[in-house]
Amino acid sequence: MSQTLISTIIGTFLALFPITNPIGAVPIFYSLTEAETAKSRRRQARQTALNVFWVLAIFLLAGRLILEFFGISLGVLRIAGGLLVAHTAWEMVTSRQRLTMREQGEAVDKEDISFTPMAVPLISGPGAIGVVIGLVDKANHWLDYLERLIGIALLGVILYLCLVLGEPIIKALGQNGVGALNRVMGFFILAIAVQLIAVGVFDLIQEYASKLVHS
Repeated sequence: MSQTLISTIIGTFLALFPITNPIGAVPIFYSLTEAETAKSRRRQARQTALNVFWVLAIFLLAGRLILEFFGISLGVLRIAGGLLVAHTAWEMVTSRQRLTMREQGEAVDKEDISFTPMAVPLISGPGAIGVVIGLVDKANHWLDYLERLIGIALLGVILYLCLVLGEPIIKALGQNGVGALNRVMGFFILAIAVQLIAVGVFDLIQEYASKLVHS
């Protein structure tokens, strides 16, 4: 693999890891599957990872079409995505539940939680989708998309491993440890949100400045 290929794959993974927060999803996953067998739990973990991959991959490949269809500029998308990511970060920093009590109650009674609520909206929610669509900015060739798809696939693999192997870690950390870890992750996600908004504002300034110059 070339250095550019590896850096794009890792960059895609690092852009998505904090906002999808696979580690933070582990306690919720185990609370929703506590009555299931180990085999069934592994199947749910595998299907959750696959669902996250497909959701993010679809929005990556259809990102340009979505922006063109709704007439949204990339700068506006980045600002909107940054606000959504900031909301997620604030919930983590303030230790608010990522699922509402109603969603939690409905999920407990479901046989298959791999798509909802695990994949959507818990892991590949609006914030992650916004980040993925923003990744198409520099994707001009099929290889660019392939590199980003591999990055998303890597996220899926790490998510699966977290869900399958996470129970001992969660028990070792305890509720307080998991809460502290979530708050630390929330801080970094908030930093990502600020960066998204700043880049989005800069894009809009450039866009309108260019229009004024050429008008």
